[in-house]
Formats: sequence, structure tokens, C-alpha cells
Amino acid sequence: MNIGIIGLGLIGGSLGLDLRRLGHRVLGVSRRQQTCLVAKEMGAVDDASIDMTLMALAEVVFVCTPVEAIAPTVVELAALLSPNVIITDVGSVKMPVVDAVAHLWTNFVPGHPMAGTAEAGIAAAIPDLFVRRPYVLTPTATTPPEAVATVAQLAQSLQADIYYCGPLMHDRAVAWISHLPVLVSASLLAAVTSEADLEVLALAKQLASSGFRDTSRVGGGNPELGLMMAKYNRPQLLAALHAYRLQVDRAISLLETEDWKTLEQHLQQTQQARPQFLPPPPQN
Repeated sequence: MNIGIIGLGLIGGSLGLDLRRLGHRVLGVSRRQQTCLVAKEMGAVDDASIDMTLMALAEVVFVCTPVEAIAPTVVELAALLSPNVIITDVGSVKMPVVDAVAHLWTNFVPGHPMAGTAEAGIAAAIPDLFVRRPYVLTPTATTPPEAVATVAQLAQSLQADIYYCGPLMHDRAVAWISHLPVLVSASLLAAVTSEADLEVLALAKQLASSGFRDTSRVGGGNPELGLMMAKYNRPQLLAALHAYRLQVDRAISLLETEDWKTLEQHLQQTQQARPQFLPPPPQN
């Protein structure tokens, strides 16, 4: 199959590496010629160009651009592609994408592979990025089932775990487990670095270990992605932040009143809740 990838960053490049290994011909488009050259050298694409007309050869096109560029990209593609070509995206917010794109292209399948690293760009692309990671498809009532099935088959060939839901349901769920953690983690980093005593701050940096590293990781990630999450999933993220603030206020109250019994019960409840959000251990 001829597969087009627009946006040769971490996700687009990693898709290309895996899809080529599976025998597909991968055609890439990037804004920068240097990115095209690197993508070809590392084996992420068979051919790459800054010219969108290369996509005219594709049977399925993955749009791996920032969310704000997805709709303009589809407008460009609409002038190049035959109507039977399938377009899918990898944006981490789905409702705004569906609202902007569904009427532009009949064979549009909204998607979100939930995989990544702290790095960005084509140099960060790696094989097997999607193995055992959720790949969410959010078709609407007008999305052709055949197009959904084709994208699902490609995602399954990457050994990803496929999930189906509506676009709004997706955005509500990822606000809790993806977008809220970014702002909470960023707030943690901002709070720690606000320490006025430079000796205390220096010592904190020296003592920081796995606990701080784990809780601060996503807050120290790509600012562009964090801004995109906030901008395009604003209503759902605001609701999650308000709920989180209530929990922080509750913790403050328990400490101020020295209600250790209730605090212990609270921590017991969160201890019991955490495994529900983790993958089951591998079976021997």
C-alpha cells in the first residue's frame, strides 16, 4: 500500500519506520527540506518532499501535524486526492478536529495514537513506538465503516491496542489522564522553582530523584504540545482542573486541621485506585 505521512516528527517518523518495515511504500511531506533528507536517510520514508503533490500517489494519508494545521492540510489534500483516498490524523484532541475536517473529506477517520517520548522531531523517531499502546479511533455516524476498518488494520499491524469511542468522549477521557497531568506537572515545576532561598532550591535539585522525576516529566515536555492541549481541549481541561483544585483544597484543609485520620483514609483510597489506571502485569 502507498501510505502518505504529512509531518515527519516523532509520530510521523515512527509511523514511517514501522510501516516501511511492514512492506508499505511510505511517502512523506515536511515543511523543511532537511527533515525530508533525514527521514530518507534513517529509513522512515521511501521518498519525501516539501511539495504536497507527492501525496497524490497515496492510498491512505496520515496527517501528523499540530492540531491547528490539520484542517488547512486537509483543504490542500482535497485538491490533490481522489475521493476514495482515506485521510486520518493523529491529533490528541478530537472534537475540534472532527468539527473542522469531517465536512471537508468523506473518508476522514479521526485517530489518536497515544504514544510518545519526551523528545520531538524526526531525530526522535523510533521503531515499535506504538506496540501495546492505545490507538483510539473516534468515527462519527457519517464515517465510512470501510475507511475505519482500513485504519484499524494498519494500527493493529503496528501492534497497537485499538479503542473506539466518540470524539467528545475521547476528549473528556484524555483531559483526565493526559492533559490535566501536563498542567499539574508544570505547576509542580513552577512551584518548586519559586523557592526564594537559593540554597534550599540548590539542595532540592541535588536531592531530586525518581519520585520528582516521574511527577515532573510531562510538565517538562514540549511546550507546543501542552499549549495545543489547553487551547483545543479547553472546556474539558478546565473541568478537570476545577475538580483537581477541589482535591488540593481538601488536602490543604486536612493539613491545616491536622485531620490525620481522614488524610490516611484519603491516601488509602488513592493507593487502591492507582492500579485501575495501570496495564495488567505480563502473563508468564
